Amino acid sequence: MYVALFPGQGSQASGMGKFLFSEFQKAREVFEEASEAISFDLKKLCFDSSDSDLQLTENTQPALLVTSIATYRVVHHEYGLTPLAAAGHSIGEYAALVASGVISLSHGTQAVRRRGQAMQAAVPVGQGGMMATLGLDENQARWLCDWAKKESGFGPLSPANFNCPGQIVISGNTKTLDWLRLNLKPEEIPGAPRRVKLIPLSVSAPFHCEMMAPAEAVMREVLTGIPFAKGLFPIVQNFQADFEEDPQKLRENLIRQVSAPVLWTQSLETIKKKGLFQFIEFGHGQVLKGLLKKIDSENFQVWTTSSLDEVRALESHLKASGH
Repeated sequence: MYVALFPGQGSQASGMGKFLFSEFQKAREVFEEASEAISFDLKKLCFDSSDSDLQLTENTQPALLVTSIATYRVVHHEYGLTPLAAAGHSIGEYAALVASGVISLSHGTQAVRRRGQAMQAAVPVGQGGMMATLGLDENQARWLCDWAKKESGFGPLSPANFNCPGQIVISGNTKTLDWLRLNLKPEEIPGAPRRVKLIPLSVSAPFHCEMMAPAEAVMREVLTGIPFAKGLFPIVQNFQADFEEDPQKLRENLIRQVSAPVLWTQSLETIKKKGLFQFIEFGHGQVLKGLLKKIDSENFQVWTTSSLDEVRALESHLKASGH
């Protein structure tokens, strides 16, 4: 009764996945296959790169994919665990599709490498950015973006990531974001939120907004050329926050995801309505675990897998629960 979760950008760190490579043959096979697919040494990237190199989105995306899939395949192989469904945050959705068997690891690695390059190239450096808003609900975040565009006279700005209640990331024109930071008037926001905080994010491009349209066009071409199969389990996708199994719809939603917001809170509410409350976060870090605590700390249980101790703890839990 587990749902597999796969993290997105912001989870990466130098050394990620190294313990898997050292301990498990299945992980070594994943790193070799993914590296061969893009003629690039992902072991060196994940294990030895500086954090600044890993933050380059064309590096971040394949690094996250290979680490997540290495983790998933180790757990699947060692403990025979197959989830009932999966979801991935932004780039993590590619790992969900590879885990389910919708797309191959080789095709997935090639696609995310191209995705990172296309997203970086879509907007000249410095012209777009992202900002976390704290304390707003969905309607207030949308109002804030519309208000900033109207009052500043600058370009696009829209919600990009609905991460959890009270944490919504907005994305768009740097000028609009800078104007908003200087001119925010919390008392004017409908519903008068008790507190509002804006935190500029250290990202290289304005992801998940209309400024990513050129990257979406590139990914339409890339993903149209990749076979999508019926997976082993459904994926709750970012674009529409619902379970999907049809290969053609999975492809289309993945294409649209590039310039559309990540409906993460909505996706978890969809999963919850199905009576699913236990999750395993496959990959580095505990970012998704933190978000799920804020979405429903009472009912959601999340196991993480970013160290050997965490994997062994998961093993103990699975054995104790009779898996």
